[in-house]
Amino acid sequence: MELKTIKKTAKELELEIIGETETLLNPIVEVLLEYEDVDYASYMSDHPQSNKRRLYIRVTKDKPEAILKRAVKQLEDEIKTFSKNFVAKSKSKK
Repeated sequence: MELKTIKKTAKELELEIIGETETLLNPIVEVLLEYEDVDYASYMSDHPQSNKRRLYIRVTKDKPEAILKRAVKQLEDEIKTFSKNFVAKSKSKK
């Protein structure tokens, strides 16, 4: 995966993400939209077969980079919890 900053202001961040699909970007956008400080979040693609996506975030307060980091951390924690619970559940059925 490669990241390029397209636009960066105090309240907006637009990144080009090369080599990733909606599988990664959709959960990030969903978490971002749960935050009160996020005014708008979306990802887009020029074409479904393109390997380039753009992630756009607009916030009302705080920095968009900080909010994106918080969203990614939240997803990481959720995946770790799921993995831990899945392993424990799998072991208990043996």
